[in-house]
Amino acid sequence: MHPDILRAVAHEKYENTTAIQNKVIPAAMKGIDILGASKSGTGKTAAFVLPLLNKLQKVVKKDQKVVRALIIVPTIELADQVSRTIVSFSRYLDIQTVKVQGGSKKSDQLHRLKQGADIVVATPGRLQDFIDDKKINLDYINTIILDEADTMLELGFLGEIKSILKSCTQPKQMMLFSATISQNIKKLGKDFLNDPLIIEVSNRRDVVNAIKHRAYKVDKKRKAELAATLIKKMGAEQVLLFVNKKDSADKVYEYLKSQDIWTSIIHGDIHRGGRAKALSLLKNGKTQVLVATDIAARGIDIKELPLVINYDLPESTDDFTHRVGRTGRANHKGGVVTLLTIYDYNAFSTIEKHLKLNVKREIMEGFDITDKQPRQARPRKKKLSEKKGKIDYDKKKKIHLCCTKKEKTRSTEKEIIYDTKWIALYVCTHDNKCIYRLYREKKPT
Repeated sequence: MHPDILRAVAHEKYENTTAIQNKVIPAAMKGIDILGASKSGTGKTAAFVLPLLNKLQKVVKKDQKVVRALIIVPTIELADQVSRTIVSFSRYLDIQTVKVQGGSKKSDQLHRLKQGADIVVATPGRLQDFIDDKKINLDYINTIILDEADTMLELGFLGEIKSILKSCTQPKQMMLFSATISQNIKKLGKDFLNDPLIIEVSNRRDVVNAIKHRAYKVDKKRKAELAATLIKKMGAEQVLLFVNKKDSADKVYEYLKSQDIWTSIIHGDIHRGGRAKALSLLKNGKTQVLVATDIAARGIDIKELPLVINYDLPESTDDFTHRVGRTGRANHKGGVVTLLTIYDYNAFSTIEKHLKLNVKREIMEGFDITDKQPRQARPRKKKLSEKKGKIDYDKKKKIHLCCTKKEKTRSTEKEIIYDTKWIALYVCTHDNKCIYRLYREKKPT
């Protein structure tokens, strides 16, 4: 890698590479397409920024600035974070970066593009607008990076992403990164990546050892009261509190303020300046709690964030993974507290199963449960032989015989299979005799 890049890395006081960096950087420097998965806080941004800068420093020209690299991210906050990382590592290089994102004046961004840019960090919507208006030239693009691709798909940006990628006609290296590799991510990679190297350093079922998980059962009507009590009792200087909906965020924000807790808030209805100010207040220690929705919090990077509170249980295990990834970053200690009402028990058990967690349910003193507790299904314990994969063929044969029934018809005998895993195809022959064939699972074409 170029000495000026290594000098910038040393200036940022980086000493050791992370697992994702060890695998991505060598492959990226060889020009290979990459499909990478790693949880938040593992150095994923530096993993693609460093080889990108090393590649560009060989071809950039001071007197002829053209856009040679495109980094697409889902949110304004993540665009800010990626841009800061690029600027930090390129401090000794003549490489210019421009952000193309919503929430800012188009005229300012177009002015910066005209002045010359080597790298564009963009959100899909604003970038698509510039392409439609022919305000940006993508003819010289040689590298495209999609960061937090799973979030962009969740936000419904698939159409914009496909359109943007088709606008970049020159041969290029592509890297696609996500916290998890879902079927949709694999399909996107198959459509646009050329024989990619799949790097999955940690999947969503891995447990971050540096994070301590706790769960408190609470009545629904006393949830906000318990959250305020925990914040005061645990004494964390910085707390990121997650909710599922914007109206819930507003209610929790007002309640915490009424309890004399310094609180700020970010969600989709708050303009960019307000969101940036709220995040800045938390980072600078001028507020204790930041109330956020999942989408608005993507890209938030707070060093050594001590506590995350799941006020509302997320809708999926992937969202839980993203939330947890805000704390315990770069091997620092962190804690996660999840509040559970009677409606959350089964969903939280599913998340535990996926992530291989075993979190004790606690009840805070003074918050005795009065809501009627639901009955939860207890999983049947498997025999040791079943765990080892033994198949009881005698038992299967008995079940098959019980599910098979024969009945007589006028001239022929046909067998009716009462088993949903089999499909019977009946064919009438020229002499009106009925024959059948059985197919496993589905009928072939």
